[in-house]
Formats: sequence, structure tokens, C-alpha cells
Amino acid sequence: MRIETAVLSRPGEDMTLETLELDDPRDGEVRVRMAASGVCHSCLSAFDGSHTRTPKPVVLGDEGAGVVDAVGPGSRLAPGDHVVLSWAPGCGHCRWCLAGRPVLCTDQPGAGLMRDGTTRFRRLDGTPVHHYGPATYAPYTVVSERAAIPVPKEVPLDVAALIGCSVATGVGGVVNAARVAPGQSVGVFGCGGIGLNAVQGAALSGAYPLVAVDVLDRKLALAERFGATHTVRADDRLLDEISRITGTGLDHAVVAVGNTRVFEQAIESLGPSGQVVLLGNPPTGAMATISPHRLLYGERRVVGSVYGSTNPPVDFPRFAELYLARRLRLDELVSHRYGIEEANEAFRALAAGEQARGLIVFPTP
Repeated sequence: MRIETAVLSRPGEDMTLETLELDDPRDGEVRVRMAASGVCHSCLSAFDGSHTRTPKPVVLGDEGAGVVDAVGPGSRLAPGDHVVLSWAPGCGHCRWCLAGRPVLCTDQPGAGLMRDGTTRFRRLDGTPVHHYGPATYAPYTVVSERAAIPVPKEVPLDVAALIGCSVATGVGGVVNAARVAPGQSVGVFGCGGIGLNAVQGAALSGAYPLVAVDVLDRKLALAERFGATHTVRADDRLLDEISRITGTGLDHAVVAVGNTRVFEQAIESLGPSGQVVLLGNPPTGAMATISPHRLLYGERRVVGSVYGSTNPPVDFPRFAELYLARRLRLDELVSHRYGIEEANEAFRALAAGEQARGLIVFPTP
């Protein structure tokens, strides 16, 4: 089929609307008619060149939801299923997939490619166009059926899209990686889409005090709506304020931005036996300075968490049920809706800190 979507050809330049050929799904694949895609900072990093390993040309988008439109041979899914797309489907047979940790899969396809080493997008002259994970910026996309996770049809597809990355990474990072216990103190550094979901995850876990940290007052106000008990501006008094609030320092510091200076500050904010959970992805090649003595004396820890350490087939339906039970707030995360022709503006607004979470929405046929 032919589709019109935004294509990134060179980092640092605007995407252009192009007509592409989309191949039919093959064995183990499904085609999804997209309802909405979140505007994610990882895609912004590919767009502006901060992450240099994204092959071009490429259809961006790693967070989205839609309806299964067609299936390849032997699929367990059926047309009409409502699905949230995962950018970490895994192979299903390596030791990490079998352990329920597909984000650590050791048999992933090459960057921008399907498992058979090809793409399903092509320009009209035959040039392959790569996939950024599930490539949710397209009105239709083809993914591995492992990447399409069924969710209840009662969940509106536009907000269900957020489960696919910002909810999974933010809530999952607190619940799965930090494993916050009731009454433990948590600081969330950065209150964008992932950070606000980390605040939600900490509130669900019974954290207290729950400290939100950001440079923007409007984002701190949002964090209070999502459960933060205290807010702190990210300025020269940051560490003193956290010490005043907690007494001895944080039990958990969740870093939801890809900034190495913030990462270093988070380590300094820890109390004895505290841990940092790193969710944000810094630019390619970025390095941070850590004092070994800071870790050794006080038994502090640093933990990396990709995709909130989630197991999408298990966690995505659970997050959907929490939304239906009014325990997760998704509608309030959406700060603006865009058409695909406004994708460049969506990135500008994200870079300027104007969004909690922007959505690219597609017309209903």
C-alpha cells in the first residue's frame, strides 16, 4: 500500500512529507493502522543528531497505539485487535527473553531493520527507508507481532499510545528497577513525559517524601498534580534543599533526563544505601564523573534501566488496567495534539520544554 508520512533524511534538518510504499506483513508480522504516536525525546535525539547511530532515511516514532489491520501467516493476533507497540519485542528464545527481560535480548535485528534484515518502507524509486523501532510516525506500520501488545478496547487509543514508552519507562523504572518500598524517599530529576510517569510510579509505590526536580516551574506544578509531595528548582541550592527535606539524603534518585551533570547531582543527593536509577539516555559518547568513595562509603549504587526494565506483554496490559481503575493518569499527560504534517513543530516544542507529552494523531478512517 502507499502511505504519506514524515521521513528524516539528515539529522538537524526538518523531516519531509513523502509518499512511501509499505510492504505487506510477512511471517510473524502484523500491519497496524496507527491512532496516535507520542512525541518522544529519543526521537528528538535522532532528529537533532544527538544520537548518531540512527540509520537514514528513517521513519521515526517509538511510542504508539493502533488497530491491527492485516496479519502475516501464523499470527496469533487478528484484524481489529487494539494494540500498544513496543520498541523492544525481543527474539523470544534467548536467555534474557526467556527470563522475561526482552529489553536485554541478545538476538535483535540490525538498527532500522526487520528481523529478516530488510525494511517494509520504500521510496517510490525503491530506496529502503528504515524503521525507528516500530516507526509509529507512519499512519500504517508493519512490526513483529511480538511488538504489538493487545490492550482492552476500553482504553482510548490516543492515551494508550503513551504506555508504549513514557509510561513503561517512567512507571516501570520505579516499580521494576528501583523497587521503591512504602515510606522510602524518592527524587525524580526531570519532569517531562518520563519523569511525570516516574512520579506516578513512586506515588503508586507509597514513596514519601516524593521530590520532583526540574528547571521549569510549570513542570514542577505538573509534578505536584501527579503526586509529588515536594518540588525543588534545579539550581545551586538543589542538594541543600534535598538534604533539608529528607534529612539524610534520598533513598532513590530517578534520573529521567539524558544529562550527565544531572546524573552526577543525583548521585550526590543520595543518603546511605541510596541508589540512582538512570532512565534518561545521554548523547552518544557522553561521559560522567563519579567518585568511587561516594559509592563505597555509604554503600550507594547506580542502576541502569532500559525501557523501565519492563516485560511489555505482562506490563502493558497491567498499566492499561491501572488506567481503567483510575490509578494511572494518562489523559492529563497530553499537552498538545499534532497532525503528522506538524511533526517538526512537535519536536521544536519538545526541545523548548513546552510539553508534558505531545501526541501525533492520525485521522480515523
